[in-house]
Amino acid sequence: MRDKVFPALLLFFSLVFISSTHVFGSGQEAPSSSQNIQPTDVSIEHTDIIIRNISHEFTLTFKDPAFRKQHEGKKIDVGVNDTTYTVQVVRGKVHFSRKFSKETDLTVTYGGYSYTTHIDPIPQWFSIIPPLVAILFALIFKEVYSALFIGLLIGTTTIFAHQGADWFTAFFEGIFAIPDTYVLHSLGDTEHLSIIVFSMLIGGMVGIITKNGGMKGVVNILSRLAKNARSGQFVTWLLGVAIFFDDYANTLVVGNTMRPVTDRLKISREKLAYIVDSTAAPIAAVAFVTTWIGAELSYIQDGINTLGLEQSPYNVFINSLAYSFYPIFALIFILLLTYKGRDYGPMYKAEKRARQGKITSWQDESGSSGQASEIEPPEHIRPKGFNAVIPVAIVIFGTFAGLLFTGWDPQVWNDEGTAFSKKLSVIIGNSDSFKALLWSSIMGVIVAVILTVSQKILSLKHTVDTLINGFKTMLTAIIILVLAWSLALLTQHLHTADFISRSLVAINLAPFLVPALTFILAALVAFSTGSSWGTMAILYPLILPASWLIAQKAGLDHAISLSLFYNVVSCVLAGSVLGDHCSPISDTTILSSLASSCNHIDHVRTQLPYALTVGGTAVAVGTIPSAYGVPGYITFPAGILLLFLIVHFFGKKSMQANRIFKKVPI
Repeated sequence: MRDKVFPALLLFFSLVFISSTHVFGSGQEAPSSSQNIQPTDVSIEHTDIIIRNISHEFTLTFKDPAFRKQHEGKKIDVGVNDTTYTVQVVRGKVHFSRKFSKETDLTVTYGGYSYTTHIDPIPQWFSIIPPLVAILFALIFKEVYSALFIGLLIGTTTIFAHQGADWFTAFFEGIFAIPDTYVLHSLGDTEHLSIIVFSMLIGGMVGIITKNGGMKGVVNILSRLAKNARSGQFVTWLLGVAIFFDDYANTLVVGNTMRPVTDRLKISREKLAYIVDSTAAPIAAVAFVTTWIGAELSYIQDGINTLGLEQSPYNVFINSLAYSFYPIFALIFILLLTYKGRDYGPMYKAEKRARQGKITSWQDESGSSGQASEIEPPEHIRPKGFNAVIPVAIVIFGTFAGLLFTGWDPQVWNDEGTAFSKKLSVIIGNSDSFKALLWSSIMGVIVAVILTVSQKILSLKHTVDTLINGFKTMLTAIIILVLAWSLALLTQHLHTADFISRSLVAINLAPFLVPALTFILAALVAFSTGSSWGTMAILYPLILPASWLIAQKAGLDHAISLSLFYNVVSCVLAGSVLGDHCSPISDTTILSSLASSCNHIDHVRTQLPYALTVGGTAVAVGTIPSAYGVPGYITFPAGILLLFLIVHFFGKKSMQANRIFKKVPI
């Protein structure tokens, strides 16, 4: 027994000694060296979508615990092809960036570890192709679903082809990537989901207040003010300006509320969609208390911090309003069209058809007109306006209350040195607009159900069925929204905005032309991406420092440089709104078509000439002269006068307009 125990004990202590020597070695921990790193101890991560001449980040992760413990916080040398990067280890990871100008092999080495992959970067110019194809296809064939899908497919197929797949395989991988990557990721955005839910709730509420006769009662009330096509358009404009605090709430509430009125007055759905779209974003962009103000101030603050200017973001925003030509001209242009009773381009044809009683709707085009008839009120129901006014008022004022609640800051409110308007603006700027919209819309639905059931207008089952039918009417628009968001995500992956902005910024211009270039650049980016907010997020950090440095480099004094800076701040915002108005893949443009029940491409085609007219006037008469020092009391009246002359000489009165403008029986 002793003969067996002794060798066993000797073997045990020998193993302990060997292990302790390996682990501790002279009383210190001896983790793995770079030479002992094995391929299984290391992983490298990088984006699969590599764009030519765009910096992409690579992450090297060390899984070996001993290595991570010894090297944490220290710098190591990592070889990348023929370049050595000295990088710091943070939580077992090191990061480095690299640009690729051509097809090449990438080799990353560290000690005994080596990683090699083939890189085939996508040309920068290609990034503009998917959105451009989608936009052109939609405008030419007047069909937006397939246009968005084809734009997505071209982008995804090219991405997989540059990742090594043959074009046949890349085509099918691109098809599969649309639902499993871009659609799902777009729906995974809580803000996007909020818009979908809010739209459905608004659609359901409108279905109920239409079925219970409330909307008909509102029509009867508004018909006292809107007695003809002119006053009907003015009332629509007035409501659009009144709901100034959020563009989404504006489009959905005004479009749905005024649609029965404008139909009765033989105003085209295209004109309704135009008025809704051209009051929503412009008024939200320049008003002091809106859901936009928080994002605008944060972008401005970042620019101020970069330059070290002694200016508050709110003060910069206030001063920039003196250069907000496009939003202000867009609002006034609607009034000029309404006052003169004239239209031109595709809008004239749409209004001419409407005067003849030929009003086409989104439901007519999509083949879902039966759903619209399902929510028409039965003839025996007595129309009562309050059944619609109360739910709509709850949505409007509930949204405002929700903005105050979610953005409430006692410290800001109790600051005696801050003006009331600024307090209100800061609070709403810090609010959660999507929560406010969801809360107000669900309360509007609940109140509409209670009013309908309590008065025994409809049974509970019939009311819920009507609510569901209201949801169904939103399906076509939601599909377009999801596809548009997916295409926007694709343009983000392809760095479309970077390509456009870098291409135009590279042009060497005089400092006084920088605001005009900024306006055009912002419009192009927003048109291509369909997002005014995304455009602001991209361009503000790029343009604000550049404009200030260009002015300083040209030797301009501080006051002139500051006025140019204010002008550029306004032009980023104004150009974003213009591009958003013109783009068929913009969510606000889609929502305007949805709320007005207007064919989406018809809305884009009829709005485009008007938006470009106002945008061109804003640049030629407002932005450029103001950059050279022409004061606002000259530029604004001159711009309004030019728009008036355009309407007067190029506009035509719609058929039977003279008779209708005199009086239309309701």
